[in-house]
Amino acid sequence: MLKLKSFVFSPIQENTYLLYNEFNDCLIIDPGCYFSEEKDELKGFITQSNLLPRMLLNTHCHLDHVFGNKFVAETWALTLQLHEKEKKLLDYAPTSGLMYNMPFDNYAGDYIYLKEGDVVKLGEDELTVIEAPGHSPGHICFYCAKQNFIISGDVLFNRSIGRTDLPGGNHETLLKNIREKLFVLPDETVVYSGHGPETTIGEEKKYNPFLN
Repeated sequence: MLKLKSFVFSPIQENTYLLYNEFNDCLIIDPGCYFSEEKDELKGFITQSNLLPRMLLNTHCHLDHVFGNKFVAETWALTLQLHEKEKKLLDYAPTSGLMYNMPFDNYAGDYIYLKEGDVVKLGEDELTVIEAPGHSPGHICFYCAKQNFIISGDVLFNRSIGRTDLPGGNHETLLKNIREKLFVLPDETVVYSGHGPETTIGEEKKYNPFLN
């Protein structure tokens, strides 16, 4: 049984997710910790909860979702897992950071590439990888069918959708993937987004102005 802890990091207010099980194993999704105090907050929770990080995952590699990749990877000796099409975005992220006056050191280790249908396992719990590009070229979501939730990154938000005006974005592709990949999930599926509050698939099918 997975428990979820979320953190809101950086001036961009990005949601970082920590999933952990009853055996104290955990995985970290989109570490957006930018300031040293934020890194301390993440590490402090993991240490105080006696958790052992097993995996580092990115839904996509815009700068606000990767600020903490290097810190997490080096602190717990983890290899970054992402979609292959996000590698270019990751490489570009520090340059993007300078444009926002937010310099940072990028992850520099090996990679494990994830694709549609792959299953990420933490003990007996499973997350299925769903490819949903549009916000970015290789954006993926992590779906837990057993517990009815999805980590959607910047694909779907509470009453909104990911922006598509950044390099590699495509509005029609994003809408198509939300309808064909996310809206086919059960209505009660809880959506944990990359920014803002949680929602459900059913709520967004009814009330999301971009999809009605």
